[in-house]
Amino acid sequence: MKHVAVFGAGRIGRIHAGNLARLPGVKLDFVCDPMGDSAAQLAQQLGAQVGDIDAVLANPAIDAVVIGSPTSTHSDLITRAAAAGKHIFCEKPVDLSVPRAIECGQKVAAAGVACMIGFQRRFDPTFNEVRRRLDAGEIGNPEMLVITSRDPGAPPVAYIQQSGGIFRDMLIHDFDVFRWILCADGDEAAWLSATGSVLTDPAVGEAGDFDCTAVTLRTKKGRLCQINTTRRAAYGYDQRFEVLGATGLLQAGNHTPTEVRQWNASGIHADKPEDFFLQRYAAAYRLEIEHFFECLQSGAPFRTTVQDGVKAQILADAAAESARTGRPVEL
Repeated sequence: MKHVAVFGAGRIGRIHAGNLARLPGVKLDFVCDPMGDSAAQLAQQLGAQVGDIDAVLANPAIDAVVIGSPTSTHSDLITRAAAAGKHIFCEKPVDLSVPRAIECGQKVAAAGVACMIGFQRRFDPTFNEVRRRLDAGEIGNPEMLVITSRDPGAPPVAYIQQSGGIFRDMLIHDFDVFRWILCADGDEAAWLSATGSVLTDPAVGEAGDFDCTAVTLRTKKGRLCQINTTRRAAYGYDQRFEVLGATGLLQAGNHTPTEVRQWNASGIHADKPEDFFLQRYAAAYRLEIEHFFECLQSGAPFRTTVQDGVKAQILADAAAESARTGRPVEL
């Protein structure tokens, strides 16, 4: 039995805590959050206790921690957990500063604990099937990737102000998908160009961010990727990509609540895509937590590491620089 604590009782912390409570061989012992009422409500719901982070880290019975707290707390909590000898699952990003993220990874390695970063899209069953077919050589060598990533609405401005911006908060997932799909053979990005606009809400621009972006990447081997994003898709959470190979094409489409299609005189009607990421990636969140504990049990490497987090963060920083200066960035 693995004993675990969750740090953070917000929306992502609640998802992870709920999945942990249903996972065989795992006992959710503590929920920790400065907002005591949120922690108490979640702990009571799942049969856990409210914990203090320092006390939890000092508790020898706790094997691992799951960090779903605000971004600004991630690297500090990772470092403290590693020093306490706890294995770590942490939501992206490791830190908004690449040097601090690198230092964090070094401290984890020195402590000899395992640390997995939460890039849940790698665990989505549809996306995983694309990766499996690429590995099987079904479309030959992958050459081009097009990613469409559109949120149904912008987060509150207060969140945007502390998020690090759209490239570090939203597109970091797309940069990880880019590396996962096009760079599985050790290839990496060599060149990046990004631009952004404020088209959905002037308050986003006043906060110093964009709400629509377009990014182009070229790898060392010459593969190309285009990523288009927006904070406003009136029709739902739009998550698609297609990869072109030497002998064919693979597409990963949206999820909808049902697959029912109605045909009548006015046209063909279907459900909109899922509302947002908690619904769209529900299975992926469950599968990534299962993977974390399976690897702790078996000693197998994680699919997503601190190094993956650092590399995605480097791309996010380069995109922010390119959008700010209007110039491409050599990597």
